[in-house]
Amino acid sequence: MINWEKEGLITPIRTPKGRRRYKKEDIEKLLGMIEEKSKPKVILYARVSTKKQEEYLGNQIRRLEEYANLQGWQYEVISEIASGVNENRRGLLKLLNKIKRGEVQKVVIEYPDRLARFGFEYLKFFMESFGVELIVLNGEENEQDVNKELAEDLIAIVTSFAARIYGQKGGKRDDNNTG
Repeated sequence: MINWEKEGLITPIRTPKGRRRYKKEDIEKLLGMIEEKSKPKVILYARVSTKKQEEYLGNQIRRLEEYANLQGWQYEVISEIASGVNENRRGLLKLLNKIKRGEVQKVVIEYPDRLARFGFEYLKFFMESFGVELIVLNGEENEQDVNKELAEDLIAIVTSFAARIYGQKGGKRDDNNTG
């Protein structure tokens, strides 16, 4: 312990009688028992709505990685194939949990709707409240791609509501039409 102190690796706390006391976590760090928290990192988030767009997902990731590499950042990619209106996307939930744990410094997306079709500003506010910078590389997408994806999202919404409505009616019996 005294050698570590001489090397400047550990600093003792002196008692009134001059005895040395060491913090347990300082000793554990020196012994490699606990890892120091990794530096906050950059998350590259990419999303497409359908499996048909998987090639576009790869291109999206490539462009995000090129940007991050130009900045010299260490990064992690979170990507998923899920509708932008789906609130329970695994990738998005993983991202939000990492932000809550303080593991993220920056989030990079290609377009605002890659993060969420609706509620983008809420997610942006959430990130900013944790000190996370949200970087959007491009403001607007190709109009044809946007229209196609909006149509797919609209179908997903209608399907979801229809399932709820018909699911509720499925167990009910209409006594007025007994024959």
